[in-house]
Amino acid sequence: MSKALVEHVATFIAGASGPPLTVEAVRAIAPASALDWLQPGVAADVSFELAPEALPELRLSLQAAAREAGADVIVQPKAGRRKRLLVADMDSTMIGQECVDELAEFAGIRARIAKITERAMRGELEFEPALRERVALLAGLPVSIVETILAERISFTPGARRLIATMRANGAYTALVSGGFTLFAERIAAGLGFNEARANRLETREGRITGIVLPPISGSAAKREALEELRARLALPMEATLAVGDGANDLDMLAAAGLGVAYHAKPKVAEAAGARVDRADLTALLFAQGYRRADIVEAED
Repeated sequence: MSKALVEHVATFIAGASGPPLTVEAVRAIAPASALDWLQPGVAADVSFELAPEALPELRLSLQAAAREAGADVIVQPKAGRRKRLLVADMDSTMIGQECVDELAEFAGIRARIAKITERAMRGELEFEPALRERVALLAGLPVSIVETILAERISFTPGARRLIATMRANGAYTALVSGGFTLFAERIAAGLGFNEARANRLETREGRITGIVLPPISGSAAKREALEELRARLALPMEATLAVGDGANDLDMLAAAGLGVAYHAKPKVAEAAGARVDRADLTALLFAQGYRRADIVEAED
């Protein structure tokens, strides 16, 4: 008995600093396929029918071929590709920095803390004890340093504001869910236009950071639970959800989403996620949902 075929779509996206996407490049990867340009030279859809069980192998094959062409590709079922909930990581995803490392700069121990951060994000250390260890080393820093970091060191990831503005304009709910700190996350979420932010709370006393993270700690499980709670509150099927992150503490959240995207991620995360963006900016998440360039809300990052 032949197995039912399901319509799928592969969205090819040019790298942010690489060559433009061409018909020839896409057809070299997906021969004899009709292209639907979402933005000429930047993003194109190729539709095809596929047995669902064949998707993982095809996805890996197309990713490898796209990598050779300097592009990204996201492969998914075509039905339900437009998402109604976005849950996003903050550090090194929606912003270009790791906030705890920026705090460490002012404590004079950036190299020491950055090494722990990198190992935790690669999944080599448990997130919660690694976070406690790093925060303990920040004891005594004035809270006012946060304002300096936000003003002088934090930069939004290219495409971040367009992603949030476009999804919200089309009725989606957006949540910034971070293993970082509310002192940063609430301001960054407001600046990017998220509906809400969730993060860890740093204890402060007399205007200084005490070196303690107040419970409960928001780590891998909390991120997944936030996605599931929001999905239930909005009465959405799993397929209507999108999650994006770069570190090991994002893996559970990515696995729980209809489309989980590893964005410029650590190797372990990129290999495990259902989709990955290694070269394009965050606008790729809009093209993956079938938005055309004319549909995208222009917003400066």
